[in-house]
Amino acid sequence: MSFIADHGLWSEDQQCLASEVSARVAAEGIETIRLVFVDLHGITRGKTLLAGSLAGAFGEGCAITSTLLLKDTSHRTVVPVFAAGAGIGDADLQGGGDVIMVPDPATFRVLPWATSTGWILCDLYHKDGRPVASSTRGLARRAVDRLAARGYDYVSGLEVEFYLTRLDDPILRPEDAGQPGRPPQVSLLHGGYNYLTEQLYDQIEPMVDVLRAACVALGLPLHSMEVEFGPSQCEFVFRAGSGLGPADDMVLFRSMAKQVARRHGYHVSFMCRPQLPEAMASGWHLHQSLRDRVSGANAFAPADGADGLSLVGQQFLAGLLAGAAAATPFSTPTINGYKRYRPNSLAPDRLAWAEDNRGALLRVLARGSPALRRIENRVGEPAANPYLYLASQMETGLAGIEAALVPPPSVDSPYAAAATLLPRSLESALDLLDASALLRGAFGDGFVDHFLLIKRAEVARYNQTVTDWEHREYFDLF
Repeated sequence: MSFIADHGLWSEDQQCLASEVSARVAAEGIETIRLVFVDLHGITRGKTLLAGSLAGAFGEGCAITSTLLLKDTSHRTVVPVFAAGAGIGDADLQGGGDVIMVPDPATFRVLPWATSTGWILCDLYHKDGRPVASSTRGLARRAVDRLAARGYDYVSGLEVEFYLTRLDDPILRPEDAGQPGRPPQVSLLHGGYNYLTEQLYDQIEPMVDVLRAACVALGLPLHSMEVEFGPSQCEFVFRAGSGLGPADDMVLFRSMAKQVARRHGYHVSFMCRPQLPEAMASGWHLHQSLRDRVSGANAFAPADGADGLSLVGQQFLAGLLAGAAAATPFSTPTINGYKRYRPNSLAPDRLAWAEDNRGALLRVLARGSPALRRIENRVGEPAANPYLYLASQMETGLAGIEAALVPPPSVDSPYAAAATLLPRSLESALDLLDASALLRGAFGDGFVDHFLLIKRAEVARYNQTVTDWEHREYFDLF
């Protein structure tokens, strides 16, 4: 027996897939395997094994230090992990011992940009076989399972905006290192504002086509590539998938885009609002619906084919709206992301829904083909942890179904509606999450307290930092 078998961590399908992966690694001469997991921030971390070590990982998993779950976005461990009573949300992480990465063979890919290299997503477990509370992929899987128990599959599609720039200077001198280090210097690939024009698309097409080819080679369900409004801003749109699939795809896409661009002398950033002149904020628009597990039909469409949302669709919409403010730290987890919520900006600024209006938080598409009935949530930033973003949607939407909530009336003018404003800072959003009985019940107190610990440490570090704005505002005046 082995760790994975002893604790029943793989399904029969995963056991069969593991054998297929092992055979493929041998047949294709793959030399190294990257085992990665997704941390609290959605960043992939892990180890690279020689192909000969894969069999061991498929039996015993792969140990990795638990301090990786206690770092903020500067990669600083935010608590004195080696001291007793440090206030760590998950007490099992005290002391910085190992947790076990368990590969999911269903996620195996061969990386087209790296020589003879495979890639596998992992889930995290303690040495006694318990899931690690702060393993976000596991949280999303549990949300998928709860919807399945109600008879539904969660279906979602991704629209992801990002900045694609030329890398002029990577800023790698010794004095530039730090936590965080100085960011690279870049230049634009297009001047912006000519939204969706073929001319600008042709200017960026050489590098965009490299990213397209990598998406295709990885099996990512890419639908379209677009020139966005801001200077050197792009958007990739993906076809809808179900369950964990779109979250896994987002993890792989972001990792691929940054690595491939860097190898070609470019820089990709999923930061919401970069400090570039005239930059526009980037969003992550999440299209979502439910599929009936018995009939396969879109559960958001009325049975008679009429326009509008079904009763289940309306309840899910009401749940999304009711839980949106407290769930904002999961869709918008960075300090920078809250600078996107501005009136008349194609980003939402308050808790309202509308039919086919891109100024609303929730844009409902409920006319035409029943198969395409869906809700587009426009709240997210592209830096969000995909598992937490999708899980927050599933949990709040499911809560709306279980409570038979009724959505408020739609609005005609989203930026003028008499509705509660979205949180204006990560700090205020974290307080709403802290007080949310719904999300604490869905994610567990242990996870929520752990998440709050890490993100509040990040906010505290920001609040103690003297910014360019402060120096410019006050240094000469006073």
